[in-house]
Amino acid sequence: MSRKPAITATGLKKAYDDKTVLDGIDISVDRGTVFALLGPNGAGKTTIVEILSTLVPADGGDIRIAGYTPSDDPDAVRSRIGVTGQFSAVDDYLSGEENLLLMADLHHLGKDERRTRTDELLEMFDLQGSADKLASTYSGGMRRRLDLAMTLIGRPEIIFLDEPTTGLDPRSRRTMWQIIRELVKGGVTIFLTTQYLEEADQLADHIAVLDQGRIVAQGTAAELKRRIPGGHIRLHFIDRDQLDSAAAVFDESTRDDAAYVLQVPSDGGVRSLRSLLDQLDAHSIDVKELSVHTPDLDDVFLTLTATERTDAR
Repeated sequence: MSRKPAITATGLKKAYDDKTVLDGIDISVDRGTVFALLGPNGAGKTTIVEILSTLVPADGGDIRIAGYTPSDDPDAVRSRIGVTGQFSAVDDYLSGEENLLLMADLHHLGKDERRTRTDELLEMFDLQGSADKLASTYSGGMRRRLDLAMTLIGRPEIIFLDEPTTGLDPRSRRTMWQIIRELVKGGVTIFLTTQYLEEADQLADHIAVLDQGRIVAQGTAAELKRRIPGGHIRLHFIDRDQLDSAAAVFDESTRDDAAYVLQVPSDGGVRSLRSLLDQLDAHSIDVKELSVHTPDLDDVFLTLTATERTDAR
């Protein structure tokens, strides 16, 4: 039996004056997964987050968040979501612990639960040793962890992370990635916007590419990569004879005689790889080494958004 999605948006539209920001967006996010929204600056990523998290109204379209319609029951939606924006909500004049306790008060937690939940989150985000220090003394990575911890005070089902690792060093970014994976493992749904394509590749179960207010592609990272030309299977042979034999079989291939290497165009999928191996076996060709090379998300992003901008002219 299929589960109801955590988020659905159909025909989502938004304009400011005469500028169309979102032009009929369709999105569906499964529960307990990471959905990544990619797009250049000004594509409309933050606007989507603001609409889905009830901060601004849509001009058109149907929306369901955790089973509720934001326009009909915004409080029900807000009680089930958490939002961590591009800019930290941390109060620099409070300690890490005080920031969490304040957020617990805003969620109307009882005295005992307030204390228990704060202690849990300080431990979860490895902030116990700095709990009594002012947030203004925290590093960028610590501030981001505290910001996310504050979002989790109310145990949200869905978390919107808008550019959560912007400005973080690689170590802090990977720490945040691990925290996100643990949240999803616990059943939380993550709606992630990011400009770090490696981040989407590492975390996302499903990716959508947004450009000029429209979704130009959706799928898993592997599916998106297979849409872009340039993928190939690299075959390394032990001698020239085997290379010659393989080149005769794969007539669209590119060879490197010095390295005994043949590059065969491929989408990188299982079916095409199986077909290639079957052909090698049928011709008794031995391969020393085989590797599959597909375009990365950088290639996907640049190709899809460049094409869309060219078509729009």
